[in-house]
Amino acid sequence: MPRFSVNISTMFTEHDFLDRFRIAKKYGFSAVEIQFPYEFPLTRVLAAKESAGVEITLINIGAGDLTTGGPGIAAHPGREEQFKVSVEEAYKYADSLKPTSVNVLAGAPSLEKFEKRQCLDVLASNLYYAAQAFEKLGTKVLTEAVNTNDRPGFLLNSTAAAIEIIERAGHKNLAIQYDVYHMQIMEGNLVNTIRDNLDQIGHIQFADNPGRHEPGTGEINFPNLFDAIDKMGWKGWLGAEYIPSKRTEETLGWMPELAT
Repeated sequence: MPRFSVNISTMFTEHDFLDRFRIAKKYGFSAVEIQFPYEFPLTRVLAAKESAGVEITLINIGAGDLTTGGPGIAAHPGREEQFKVSVEEAYKYADSLKPTSVNVLAGAPSLEKFEKRQCLDVLASNLYYAAQAFEKLGTKVLTEAVNTNDRPGFLLNSTAAAIEIIERAGHKNLAIQYDVYHMQIMEGNLVNTIRDNLDQIGHIQFADNPGRHEPGTGEINFPNLFDAIDKMGWKGWLGAEYIPSKRTEETLGWMPELAT
């Protein structure tokens, strides 16, 4: 039976952030993931985690101006020092929160201003730097492909591109984050792609398409997908990272009673 975690940056937003750990546990999730926890004091995030009795599966390394529509920092030539500062901040949080993984968002550097090869070289170097740093904590470093409908110009936009960059970086502490929503838009063929690349995948996230809402609102056959992933022998978490179409508590019908 798959194990499901929930992204409390996109879900249970009806509640204050620090209350979402407890609410997630109440509704059957024994693990949560967080996009960017850094606006909240580490001591308070840790207290909320421990009080709720949940694990943390994933946090993102700070992405600079990517969250406000900019190109980000991980693949942007000239922003290498900013990336290192973000790694240092994420390391402090990871050292206390003990997430399974941290994720690096490649971003969308201007390919009119820079050559793509140059951006990929910067990203590979930054991934190696992060992988080496987080290896000391036993925390996997991930990067993911993102669809170019929602995020035009995103540097990594296919499973092959995400795998190629971690191979280019060349560190054993790297894997890809496979996001079902993004990859349904960009390439489809979800079951076969996951199966063919399972040994390179460190975490799986999901939302339905179109709309990025909960399973059952779009075109993806989630019962079949979850069953197929389970039969592959996947031992990691499946992370619900969707935008609820109504109150989060009313969108959890997709989750089997024994999911956790």
